[in-house]
Amino acid sequence: MTGLALGLLSFPLLLVLIALGIPIALAMLSVGAGGYILVNGWDALLNYLKTAPYYQFSTYSLSVIPLFLLMGQFATAAGISKALFQTANTWLGHRRGGIALAAIGACAAFGAICGSSLATAATLGKVALPEMRRFNYQGSLATGVLAAGGTLGILIPPSMVLVIYSILTEQNIAKLFTAALVPGILAALGYMGTVAVVVRLWPGSGPGGERLPYRERLRSLGQVWPVVMTFGLVMGGIYSGWFTPTEGAAVGALSTGAIALGYSRIGWRQFCQCLQEAAVTTGMIFLILLGAELYNAFLAQTQMPMLVAQGIAESGLAPRVVLGVMLLLYLVLGCVMDSLSMILLTVPIFFPVIMGLDFGLSPEETGLWFGILALIVVEVGLITPPVGMNVFVINQLAEEVSIVESFKGVFPFLVSDGLRVLLLVAFPSLTLSLVRWLY
Repeated sequence: MTGLALGLLSFPLLLVLIALGIPIALAMLSVGAGGYILVNGWDALLNYLKTAPYYQFSTYSLSVIPLFLLMGQFATAAGISKALFQTANTWLGHRRGGIALAAIGACAAFGAICGSSLATAATLGKVALPEMRRFNYQGSLATGVLAAGGTLGILIPPSMVLVIYSILTEQNIAKLFTAALVPGILAALGYMGTVAVVVRLWPGSGPGGERLPYRERLRSLGQVWPVVMTFGLVMGGIYSGWFTPTEGAAVGALSTGAIALGYSRIGWRQFCQCLQEAAVTTGMIFLILLGAELYNAFLAQTQMPMLVAQGIAESGLAPRVVLGVMLLLYLVLGCVMDSLSMILLTVPIFFPVIMGLDFGLSPEETGLWFGILALIVVEVGLITPPVGMNVFVINQLAEEVSIVESFKGVFPFLVSDGLRVLLLVAFPSLTLSLVRWLY
């Protein structure tokens, strides 16, 4: 069997293993090791494993992962999400669908210091669902808006998936974070517009809450200064060049931990638990990265990515047609896979193809643009049936709402996501304008 055939067969084999419930790290390690042996033999594999893991995990840029994870753990344990929601609800809750609008705003703000979609959805769900129940929100709207709003955690920088993408493709992390800002704001505004349309078509689905005096609203702003300070310090420092993304992650983790301890929102036991949770998640991600590295090394030996890229470049297909097919494939994979798995499996194959096409952009801009588009479509997979991890997380918190009703609730937000993807594909400058201005 030729190397190209081995490379092509490895992808469906990986999908089968993942579908059988084998962890993504073990699946990639198994397929990568087996393929490497078939191409080069046992001795070559042992020589590779003798050096490759050390060089990969000794990379300085990887330290950004545990630091951003720790920042998210501190923010979650400190109850910052509750303060964000209460402040947003104070300003918006009296409007029709206002509590849902407040939930989206809180998700966007919490995502700026969390970086995890599932954590954002779960944390804000615990805070916002009781308030929506109190005002008799329709179950589909309540669960749908929280599941969709949770996806902002993966898009609003810092984003763990963007960090992984930057490592896989050797893109600039700071520029990727910058490129994600405008699409992230568009996502939040699109979701708010969707809520406005839903409550106008079905007025009883999102009743208005209590109108509070402006004195109470202004007082509530004092609760959110830690988030504003942390986000401004971390992202402002990165964008201005005061420190690197890794140093920014360290500053963010330190400041969030200091805020949590200073306000006595967590004790020493919770502090240690945050460290443990961040360490466990880091270990899981690093094992996945090792599996991805071995799988990528096997694919490189088969020359499959290069041959596929060359074949598509010579096929005569329009670049945006190829891009559209890739994005549709992401939507299909999103029905059965999580976001990190999709990025790790597809980027080694898709990225060389995209870089070989002419979109009228520089190579760096093409890499940034594709990364944001891939991230957005991966984010859509988190609320797409039949898996939709965010939907299942929120549905576990709202036991009185059926899973079918929850998936009906996310449908309007899927429409908003589709329109946003089309807009960003048609106008790359929406993604790249801020990068061009700052850099």
